[in-house]
Amino acid sequence: MTAENPHFMVMPDRTPDSGVVTSGNATRFVLVQPSHAGNVGAAARAMKVMGFGDLVLVAPRFADVLQQPETVSRASGAADVLAGARVVPTLGEALGGITWACATAMTPRDFGPPTFAPREHFATLAAAEPAHRVAFVFGPERTGLSNDDVYRCHACLSVPTDPAYGSLNLAQAVQLVAYDWRQALGGFAVAPRTPDVRLADAVAIDGLLAHWQKTLVAIDFLDPAAPKKLMPRLRQLLNRAQLTQEEVQILRGIARAVDRRR
Repeated sequence: MTAENPHFMVMPDRTPDSGVVTSGNATRFVLVQPSHAGNVGAAARAMKVMGFGDLVLVAPRFADVLQQPETVSRASGAADVLAGARVVPTLGEALGGITWACATAMTPRDFGPPTFAPREHFATLAAAEPAHRVAFVFGPERTGLSNDDVYRCHACLSVPTDPAYGSLNLAQAVQLVAYDWRQALGGFAVAPRTPDVRLADAVAIDGLLAHWQKTLVAIDFLDPAAPKKLMPRLRQLLNRAQLTQEEVQILRGIARAVDRRR
């Protein structure tokens, strides 16, 4: 515990849990003087869903923030990120081993590193050779990063927001940066959420049209003596719809129900 901050103590260095995606180990998220336990937990969750696990807190308001119930609750399954997180007294220590640090700051400054939109900067950063060990540095919720903290960084990130209202919650900012950085690194494949559909073949469509034609004649909608182009138009409609086998059965079932009511 330091004399300057009675609420602060250095936690032992721990390696992130092996369940965290390996490609994220070259990326660190640094929260400087976070004051709200919920934000720390939500930031851990935001990191994990994008495959990152290296979290460092600099002089948080509460020494036990990583163990507080609200932190754990808001992490919502990212307990491994919290377990592997470190607490250090200074930003300099948090940036140990980092070769490229990005400050996140919305406030204009008359001096400091160049400012980029995250997506714009990340395309270049991800392609850098040799690859950097990257840190994203987020400031306190109420004040943001100090000038001295920004000066330590190589670039400043500013999320493009509505000019009339650019206020982002800490965890929201972490999520946006984590998402854009993950996309720049190649992203994750989108997992299918529904099974592949079986499209109806030509035989099934012919059977449906024959059934419909019989029913439409029976209800006096189609005059077989003057059919015009009704059936070809219905065929074009079905072709555009790309019906599945199940949908063909539904439409034939409707026709059967009409037949029974005559």
